[in-house]
Amino acid sequence: MAERVESGIAELEVQEDVVDPWNVVSKSATGIDYDKLITKFGSTKIDDELIKRMEKATGKPVHHLLRRGVFFSMRDMHEILTLYEQKQPFFLYTGRGPSSEAMHLGHLIPFIFTKWLQDTFDVPLVIQMTDDEKFLWKDMTIEEANRLAHENTKDIIALGFDVEKTFIFSDVEYIGSCPEFYMNMCRIQKLVTFSQAKAIFGFAPCDSIGKIAFPAIQAAPSFSSSFPMIFNGKVDVPCLIPCAIDQDPYFRMTRDVAPRMGCLKPALIHSTFFPALQGAQSKMSASDPTSSIFLTDTDEEIENKIKRYAYSGGGATIEEHKQKGGNCDTDVSYQYLTFFLEDDEKLTTIEQEYSNGTLTTGKLKEELITVLQRLVGEHRRNRKLVTDEMVKKFMTPRKLNFQY
Repeated sequence: MAERVESGIAELEVQEDVVDPWNVVSKSATGIDYDKLITKFGSTKIDDELIKRMEKATGKPVHHLLRRGVFFSMRDMHEILTLYEQKQPFFLYTGRGPSSEAMHLGHLIPFIFTKWLQDTFDVPLVIQMTDDEKFLWKDMTIEEANRLAHENTKDIIALGFDVEKTFIFSDVEYIGSCPEFYMNMCRIQKLVTFSQAKAIFGFAPCDSIGKIAFPAIQAAPSFSSSFPMIFNGKVDVPCLIPCAIDQDPYFRMTRDVAPRMGCLKPALIHSTFFPALQGAQSKMSASDPTSSIFLTDTDEEIENKIKRYAYSGGGATIEEHKQKGGNCDTDVSYQYLTFFLEDDEKLTTIEQEYSNGTLTTGKLKEELITVLQRLVGEHRRNRKLVTDEMVKKFMTPRKLNFQY
């Protein structure tokens, strides 16, 4: 969703982890300390009890991204499971800030998991394309931001979302056509003071009034009353938001104002950050092609980027690597496999062999290249099948195929 481009935090000497909607910077080669972040944000760590309850309720094993701790933190997930067990409805909400023509692998993570949630729980989904936000934060025209929203929508559709249960909307296009959405925005804006917004988001005097007002726009989809055509006017359908944890400040604000609006607090499930090729101290950047594997990259480009830029946790020499082994906590190729290699047994073998030095960095990179070439190649093929007519259908406000 949001991304700050002007702060320059990454250029400073970082004394502690910095995580907010625009910056993710760590002082450690292993990346963000997520246990400290949970304490700081006041969320709850996902434990074995929640995972077992989810598997019992659905009759299915949880997604590997949840099983491996990529999705690691939550708010009110037990309440969502109680609703599901009681056959009561809820809906999913996630989003994308369209800042580039092509999405990269890091952008896929919340959507891959959201699709699993939709398929597993059989619930409707709304996806917010924040083209207005990118216009406000980036050096681009509003028309270009809207165009990118439609291009990124094609990447999202290519993941296989159910068109009968999914509504994708551009803020620029939808807000003006739905009075209920705009009214919720106004209610939120009235309940949050500038002092509160400044404390939550760090707004400065030089920030535009558009930036200061934007959090209410990202908060509004948390409420079913913002989508009267989907929910037949029902205003009390609970919401679950899968997102990276840097977006949590938006929804802490949302959860604070919800009771005063007579609305339900949204539940959340948070993911860790997808590391840049150069290491886990910052997340991927769409503006730096060497930091990312893009969904438009060819097989050759994927191979070249992994071999040239993927940070290695291995020894400086073959002899040192065999003697001391590799460090999976810092090795980017291994970290990427934890996201995209679904075979648990194979991943465990790779971890053991790399850690004891019998698997070289070169062989580890070859394994990752194979996995990513297959993943990105399949996505490129699926995206070619997405037509403008399909995009129009996903982005048309309508009643979704779900019983309430």
